[in-house]
Amino acid sequence: MTSVGEERTGPGLGARSVEFTRIASGRYAARNPRGGELTFGSGDDSDFTPVELLLTAIAGCSAVDVDLITGKRAEPTAFDVTSNGTKIRDESGNRLTDIEVTFTVRFPDDEAGDRAREMLPRAVAMSHDRLCTVSRTVQVPTPVTMRLSDPESPID
Repeated sequence: MTSVGEERTGPGLGARSVEFTRIASGRYAARNPRGGELTFGSGDDSDFTPVELLLTAIAGCSAVDVDLITGKRAEPTAFDVTSNGTKIRDESGNRLTDIEVTFTVRFPDDEAGDRAREMLPRAVAMSHDRLCTVSRTVQVPTPVTMRLSDPESPID
């Protein structure tokens, strides 16, 4: 079992990390400890922007929760999620407001599908209220610390 401060690379409790490197002007590559990589950018090309990645993370986290819960009852015939928000600038700086995640989920017309459909609203509520780490982190104010590494220390 992993303690709360120990780094993990999968589900469960523990510290998490990602690293990223500048590839070119406005383009970056992020890597997780398992070797996954994705590129993102400033919005000058088709790569996702950091804001779009935040919306993706919120929707993706909840989608995983809802899929795991309802999928125990029936395999969906359609499972689509849309995440949107409005980027604003005010006295607090740049941020997103009015973030909304919309699920469009369909199940077979059978007994198992009925059980999954019945569970769907509860699964969405459970994800929103306590399960989705990403949306919970946004909803419950969480301090973010930014720092510079020691310029004399090599960065591994």
